[in-house]
Amino acid sequence: MAGEKTVNNITFRIRHTMMLVKDLDRSIDFYTRLLGMDVQRLRPSPDKSERVGYVGYGTEDEYPGLELIETGGPGHIKEMPKWYGHVALYVSDLNKLSEKLKAEGVKFTLGPQPNRPGSQDHVAFIQDPDGYLLELTERHSKTGAPVQVS
Repeated sequence: MAGEKTVNNITFRIRHTMMLVKDLDRSIDFYTRLLGMDVQRLRPSPDKSERVGYVGYGTEDEYPGLELIETGGPGHIKEMPKWYGHVALYVSDLNKLSEKLKAEGVKFTLGPQPNRPGSQDHVAFIQDPDGYLLELTERHSKTGAPVQVS
């Protein structure tokens, strides 16, 4: 399967990235309606006062996803904890997607632009409803084989 690697007869792949959200329904709407993701799974946990949703492209068994966790009910978290980092999504037409997102009022922290001067690869950064940074990348160059580290 693409995105997997076997080392010493153990197979690995990235399964998901977890992100705390203020309102699970709002976040699922954002990722599915605006970024075309599928709801891979929903997991209520009333004993923990939380709801969990997994979104991504395709099934969770085959492709990585985002695990979105809402604790204490919608709006229970008043201020999101500081989070350093981002999730990157490949997109085939960054300008077209950017126009759609701008029309929906999505906040851009960096508008669409070349990765480097003269590059055919383009990048933009947006914020999701909880302030998480999403890197949108339109890549035309290939990164090549994994780097061998000794």
